[in-house]
Amino acid sequence: MNITGVTAQCTEIAMSVAAAPLLLGWVNQCRAWLQNRRGPGLLQPYRQLRKLFHKDAVLAANASPLFRLVPYVEFASMGLAAAIIPSLWTGLPFGAAADTIALVGLFATARLFLALAAMDIGTAFGSLGARREMLVGFLAEPALLMVFFTTSLIANSTSLPTIADSFARHPLALYPSLAFAGVAFLMVLLAENARIPVDNPATHLELTMIHEAMVLEYSARHLALIEWSAALKLFNYACIGLALFLPWGLAQGPADPGGLLIALPATAFKLLLVGAGLALIETLNAKMRLFRAPEFLATAFLLAVLGLLVHLLLGS
Repeated sequence: MNITGVTAQCTEIAMSVAAAPLLLGWVNQCRAWLQNRRGPGLLQPYRQLRKLFHKDAVLAANASPLFRLVPYVEFASMGLAAAIIPSLWTGLPFGAAADTIALVGLFATARLFLALAAMDIGTAFGSLGARREMLVGFLAEPALLMVFFTTSLIANSTSLPTIADSFARHPLALYPSLAFAGVAFLMVLLAENARIPVDNPATHLELTMIHEAMVLEYSARHLALIEWSAALKLFNYACIGLALFLPWGLAQGPADPGGLLIALPATAFKLLLVGAGLALIETLNAKMRLFRAPEFLATAFLLAVLGLLVHLLLGS
């Protein structure tokens, strides 16, 4: 691991962490425009984080050390995931040290700790949200793994940077297996990031909320880290989708400084399209009933399996 690789790796992590709230602000702004509203502005997530970091934390009397530790574990897990995902470069040190299976494990670790913290206080809302979150995760993780298996078989590797490199060199063509996997991945992205139609990130209604029910007892810096982690998780999923299905424009390692000049605007443009697409999906769809969520994720799993079977049987 040379100094250039370490510097590029730290740069990518810092840029991902810094840009994650901006992507969330862009999604909210696009959704406001589509609904004929003015919207809170692109920088509102940063203002919210700054306000929370300047407040004093209030903890429940029976909060255990786990409750205090979870926001830092959540943020560290998402930061480590950002180090594995190729958002600008593909030949970075952390990308070679972990594969897609480890990436799914990082997301599962963050979910597990957040669910434990929600049950730690013993409130009804926390336990309700934890049960719902684990149900969504239990159904979403197999679909995500099947998407990764499909792309791994096509690229002959489970390393996400290697998959992105392989797909970027492929001739531009329509692969039915990737089409099925892409739709499945989009459905998993919506479910895992508490977006409509599976969840509504702006609601606090007892009958509908999932993620928000788990963080009601957090405040100040702890809530800021959790909200920042949620924005970073959305950013990570967007970058995973770009690496798997739109990998063109990524720089080929830190030794390619000219490639970075292309990768920066290319990634920014693709993220703008992703944010606008998410806002459009959330505007055109209504929040589904909680008991329909298993059907939604089961459909994602079946689509991912169909993509895998199409590749195995037809080689396309």
